[in-house]
Amino acid sequence: MAGMKTASGDYIDSSWELRVFVGEEDPEAESVTLRVTGESHIGGVLLKIVEEINRKQDWSDHAIWWEQKKQWLLQTHWTLDKYGILADARLFFGPQHRPVILRLPNRRALRLRASFSKPLFQAVAAICRLLSIRHPEELSLLRAPEKKEKKRKEKEPEEEVYDLSKVVLAGGEQRLGLHRPVILRLPNRRALRLRASFSKPLFQAVAAICRLLSIRHPEELSLLRAPEKKEKKRKEKEPEEEVYDLSKVVLAGRAWGCAQTEACYHMLSRPQPPPDPLLLQRLPRPSSLLDKTQLHSRWLDSSRCLMQQGIKAGDVLWLRFKYYSFFDLDPKTDPVRLTQLYEQARWDLLLEEIDCTEEEMMVFAALQYHVNKLSQSGEVGEPAGPDPGLDDLDAALSDLQVKLEGSAPTDVLDSLTAIPELKDHLRIFRPRKLTLKGYRQHWVVFKDTTLSYYKSQDEAPGDPIQQLNLKGCEVVPDVNVSGQKFCIKLLVPSPEGMSELYLRCQDEQQYAHWMAGCRLASKGRTMADSSYASEVQAILAFLSLQRTGGGGSGNHPQGPDASAEGLNPYGLVAPPLPPGQAGQAGSLRAFVGGEEAPASPHSTTLQLTPRILEAHQNVAQLSLTEAQLRFIQAWQSLPDFGISYFMVRFKGSRKDEILGIANNRLIRIDLTVGDVVKTWRFSNMRQWNVNWDIRQVAIEFDEHINVAFSCVSASCRIVHEYIGGYIFLSTRERARGEELDEDLFLQLTGGHEAF
Repeated sequence: MAGMKTASGDYIDSSWELRVFVGEEDPEAESVTLRVTGESHIGGVLLKIVEEINRKQDWSDHAIWWEQKKQWLLQTHWTLDKYGILADARLFFGPQHRPVILRLPNRRALRLRASFSKPLFQAVAAICRLLSIRHPEELSLLRAPEKKEKKRKEKEPEEEVYDLSKVVLAGGEQRLGLHRPVILRLPNRRALRLRASFSKPLFQAVAAICRLLSIRHPEELSLLRAPEKKEKKRKEKEPEEEVYDLSKVVLAGRAWGCAQTEACYHMLSRPQPPPDPLLLQRLPRPSSLLDKTQLHSRWLDSSRCLMQQGIKAGDVLWLRFKYYSFFDLDPKTDPVRLTQLYEQARWDLLLEEIDCTEEEMMVFAALQYHVNKLSQSGEVGEPAGPDPGLDDLDAALSDLQVKLEGSAPTDVLDSLTAIPELKDHLRIFRPRKLTLKGYRQHWVVFKDTTLSYYKSQDEAPGDPIQQLNLKGCEVVPDVNVSGQKFCIKLLVPSPEGMSELYLRCQDEQQYAHWMAGCRLASKGRTMADSSYASEVQAILAFLSLQRTGGGGSGNHPQGPDASAEGLNPYGLVAPPLPPGQAGQAGSLRAFVGGEEAPASPHSTTLQLTPRILEAHQNVAQLSLTEAQLRFIQAWQSLPDFGISYFMVRFKGSRKDEILGIANNRLIRIDLTVGDVVKTWRFSNMRQWNVNWDIRQVAIEFDEHINVAFSCVSASCRIVHEYIGGYIFLSTRERARGEELDEDLFLQLTGGHEAF
């Protein structure tokens, strides 16, 4: 026992005094002094602290934080000697969950309590559980940008902050807005009111109910409908029955279903109105690739907790989709995830974090206008049909029938013997130095992942002019539907760098088939892949949205949808850039006939409004969910979609360059002109290593290709986490559902401190 004294009051054992501050990291916080030995366990130290404080409250969430080592002492069976704690250690006894303000993808603020002791990956998963967002591995937190001091102090408008800091999950299972009250008749015939999941399969909902009621082996139970009550000829007064109420069993006294949480869920699951144009114009926007690298330098480390990364209680953090690989996006079970993904895509376009053409921006503006109309009117607009539960059952039975019966032998033989290919006349252009030659017509053959072109169709059996393997290439669309321009830009890797080739198609149908084939070939897949037909249809659908409905600006759309009431184009497209930055792709200047935006917005509005209304005719029949999905699909089809930029310096180079990381490849980009220099696919990667001392990432690809670079704009840990994260996401399987291999994620994304 620590603290043995002699008659004179001197200590005669090996005990020593340990000072522990009570509360968060505050030098003026009250402290308690304990008498301990090196053999004292952390659990015993916690008990002594509570006894010294002598105050009745719930201490279950409290733990000890070691300031010098930036470490939580969570192993209660470990001794002080095992941790290496001495008398000079600065220890704080405080809560593990603390309030933070999250800036959501829809730019709204939300206050909640997040874990400051668990790895960020687990903390984000708990936040997503609370907000009803599936697949939390796609999201992460990043620091809010530092506010620049303004010369002229302007009073900022007060912002509404939704408060969920007192809502604690009961067992970590309930989700905001997706649990509703039901009355259960138990086997003992007593009635019980509780909140059950209305979004999960019944098997999982019953398992959650059994956990609440402390019933093991929930697979033995299920639910059945109560029998219909028959009408009695003589109405008798039924005795009142006692109903036990567990619908408000939530820690901290905040009930699910109260007005505040319902308002918060409505904010999460419904699209937000267009932003104020004046506010939008004041928001910072990237004017170059260099500016885009600054955003991705603020990501937090997923393998370390918030306290280890210097986050304080009350800090503002941004919650964003970090990895652009969206798995199993189901509108029925993902209303919040779908809406927040739509909002992030919308703000990416409004702030010009991703570039698009003039026609594409008109489509995005029309979809935003349509979503806003349906959201404000409360018309979800879902197509009427049979019970969705029956649809799911029919789909499951159809899948089971296919698996049991298998496909016909003739289909198997055809797929083995017949190799799909495309043959047609296309116009081809190969940019070369010191040449002014334009497009020339050739006979082009596309088979497997190889594209070959000949001078004429008669020469096709012979040697081609050029033969290109498109595996690992960059495929960039260059389309102007109104101008009947359907081009495909191919950047094919070669020993000298990237070989550039342009294909010009005659019409939409030809473009859709060749574009789909090129996209699949770039991923190493052929047109025999089952996704080829759906890829063609997706391209045609996006082109149809860009097709004008009247035939010129003189034919203004008629009918109820033609009204410009409530349409402010400045909240639907990117605002004009400040002087000196004009000319950026996607800015409002590009949508007013190539002229600088006038000082008065009236003339600009007259030009934008009819074009947005004309594009709206193509989407006016979509429901709210369909419009959001179409917006996300169109966002995913943009050439620069899902690329995160970092400034790096490649080994052997004397200048800084840009490294782009997408969900399936790494891209080397020239910083001065923005051209793609080289592309490497993850599928060809053999291994990668990080030298933490010199901040250098080394990657080995097939064919003995080695790439090494040091990170300039961000920590090499962020780049390493991006690469490992995308590889982890590629291992997800639909059969495993929402189960995550957390250990595998931390092994792929964490540094040496994670092991």
